[in-house]
Amino acid sequence: MRPPPAGPPAQGCRRVARLLRRTPSPSHEPPTERRQRRGPGVSRPACRGFPPLASVHRRWRADGSRHPLRSGSIEPVSSPVADVPASLPPTPAAGPRPGSSVPVGASRPAAGWRDRPGDPSPFLAACRGERGSWTPVWFMRQAGRSLPEYRRVREGVPMLESCARPDLVVEITMQPVRRYGVDAAIFYSDIVVPLKAIGLDLDIVQGVGPVIAEPIRTAADVERLRPLEPDDVAYVTEAVRGLVGQLGATPLIGFAGAPFTLASYLVEGGPSKDHARTKALMLGEPAVWAALMERLAGISAAFLQVQVDAGARAVQLFDSWAGVLPRRMYAEHVAPWSAQVLARLEGQVPRIHFGVGTGELLADMAGAGADVMGVDFRVPLDEAARRVGAERPLQGNLDSAVVLAPWPVVEREARRVLGEARELPGHIFNLGHGVLPASDPDVLARLVELVHTETAR
Repeated sequence: MRPPPAGPPAQGCRRVARLLRRTPSPSHEPPTERRQRRGPGVSRPACRGFPPLASVHRRWRADGSRHPLRSGSIEPVSSPVADVPASLPPTPAAGPRPGSSVPVGASRPAAGWRDRPGDPSPFLAACRGERGSWTPVWFMRQAGRSLPEYRRVREGVPMLESCARPDLVVEITMQPVRRYGVDAAIFYSDIVVPLKAIGLDLDIVQGVGPVIAEPIRTAADVERLRPLEPDDVAYVTEAVRGLVGQLGATPLIGFAGAPFTLASYLVEGGPSKDHARTKALMLGEPAVWAALMERLAGISAAFLQVQVDAGARAVQLFDSWAGVLPRRMYAEHVAPWSAQVLARLEGQVPRIHFGVGTGELLADMAGAGADVMGVDFRVPLDEAARRVGAERPLQGNLDSAVVLAPWPVVEREARRVLGEARELPGHIFNLGHGVLPASDPDVLARLVELVHTETAR
């Protein structure tokens, strides 16, 4: 495996090792029997894939308290953090299943996932356009800063390191499944992980986001983007296999950033409000843009394929910034490359396509080949169905900010979303974007219970 190169050191920071908490995986139990789960102890072995982190950027609130840590700069250190006694179950060994020659957790799902009506998962039923035992629920960013157990496990561990340590990926991915009883787990990672894995000098900076040391803006720059190989992200394979063993019947969703969103970070050098350089390259240097998108489509598809090969049972392609484009530009300069990514997974697992602020692009995004369209909070689900076709399952779309309101408001708005989804062939209840850090986990748990109870069949 090729570990990515180290970035520049952050200043005035230190490593912290702690014992963390975990509990066994839940089973598919009826909504009325779901409950909050907690338990003891998790190990923190040395980081795999990325070098250990010597330092972490710290940010402070005005009152002197520290924000939860999320990021830092990568730098090799001379001595790794000492291991603590392991309490996580071992990752299943790669060996044949009973009665099969296919390695455990390493098989690519067979084509024809739609033809499995006996699958007990309400999530997979909804992906097939069927109504299962209840409307399934999961939340984008369900594993994140809203959970106190997440803040404990991430303390002193920068984002990119946490994504490269299978023990942390398994623990963080499982946290919301245990706490909320959601119907699917979303793989804990970041959209820039495959870019870091192929050797780009980048970091995720607290309060800023991904920062690229040398932006990609010319044909020569594009040549620096080599294909992603499975060995580049061996820690992803290990983590997915470990999760499949713990999740049981609960599906794991793999994910990747869509080519346009990755390109935007690479061209701008980081987050942008107007994406001006990106649009200028797209329109002014169409050959360079096409070459960049082709390489990124290959990287995103390969990253998803690694997760599916290891046992992920669905994937979601995130196009966070596609909503900044008019429909004409999206259809000509973006949709073909997203379609290329989704085509790579055709017939293997359900494919979900989601973007922020993409109400005007829904028809084109659906046309790129997704089996399920994710809808953000700006477009009612019944209207979204008219735009993408009544036969397509939808995912969404409660406004994340509603979760911060009093419970009667949350309940009313959740019922409104369920009402708008009543005529859909399949519906996956989700937020219209990610869980906000200030969200109360108890409200999210209550929301899961409400949706399950209201839609039980």
